[in-house]
Amino acid sequence: MSVIDRIRSEIESHPVVLFMKGTPTFPMCGFSGRVVQLLKASGHPFHSVNVLEDPEVRANLPRYSNWPTFPQLFINGELIGGCDIATELHDKGELQRMLADAQQAA
Repeated sequence: MSVIDRIRSEIESHPVVLFMKGTPTFPMCGFSGRVVQLLKASGHPFHSVNVLEDPEVRANLPRYSNWPTFPQLFINGELIGGCDIATELHDKGELQRMLADAQQAA
């Protein structure tokens, strides 16, 4: 399976996927840690992928998503964005709605 196929499989297999540096328990950057906090605060489950453990995913995800930085949050197969966008959506109350919708659709 190619790395693009593996990325696509992760995104299609879970309603909410966070490609991040580190893990939800041990984030390895502040931006990843912030998005984890937002997702945990929502009370909805999410799947995470540690890009530091897979150099191929880390190198190819920006090409797949056309988004250069990490973390990258996907909801229902769609790239939402990184930390700034997730924070903005949270502050507007939209992130909670999007996560709830994703769980209902799953």
